[in-house]
Amino acid sequence: MNIGGFQKNSLIDFPGTIACILFTQGCNFICPYCHNPDLVVSPQTRAGDLYDENIIFEFLKKRKGFIEGVVITGGEPTMQNDLIDFCRKIKDMGYKLKLDSNGTRPKVLAQLFKEELVDFISMDIKTSLENYYLVLPGKFDTAKILESTRLLMEKAPAYEFRTTCSRPFVSNKIMHDIGKMITGASTYILQKCSRNVTVLDPEFLTLDKNFFSDTQMIELQKIIDNYVVTSVVR
Repeated sequence: MNIGGFQKNSLIDFPGTIACILFTQGCNFICPYCHNPDLVVSPQTRAGDLYDENIIFEFLKKRKGFIEGVVITGGEPTMQNDLIDFCRKIKDMGYKLKLDSNGTRPKVLAQLFKEELVDFISMDIKTSLENYYLVLPGKFDTAKILESTRLLMEKAPAYEFRTTCSRPFVSNKIMHDIGKMITGASTYILQKCSRNVTVLDPEFLTLDKNFFSDTQMIELQKIIDNYVVTSVVR
């Protein structure tokens, strides 16, 4: 696994679980508001060293009983060729595992569910299917996103969908479109886009039109509430 970041403990990233966080290197998206721009580039072009897997597993051995789970986020973890094997090792150590994914590789998700390697999964829904070209360069079959949403709702032991709300990726109409895509989902998180972080495209932060007010976020929540069981604004 190409691990570009490592946080030794977190009380908020894995619901109900004290966890460490592993940030995988490389992503197939180019979201301008991305809070982890250093992780977007491929391992070959990244400046700096990657974390040694052996150091990670040694940490997990020593922290058994203090740390309850592991979060694998990114970047996009499903781009890692050895993700499945890595998850097996973590589960064999007795840890719970949470995965964050953008849903572009449903076959990987299906294998993780089949082997019962994931206890919780968060899937980012960037926008409506017809607008994915805004964040995903090149040709892409958006049916894969829809397939991943179905997999989570049918196979995941616990899950949440989440969207970072900013323009032009989200609008009232787009929120309706997202709702139709995940009708009946248990949990949906609306994340307010932050302007106080380092992002992939710094110019994006300078444009007021890209951001929703607190009142507008509540309006978006009211829309999604027509489609899902529970929604939360963060």
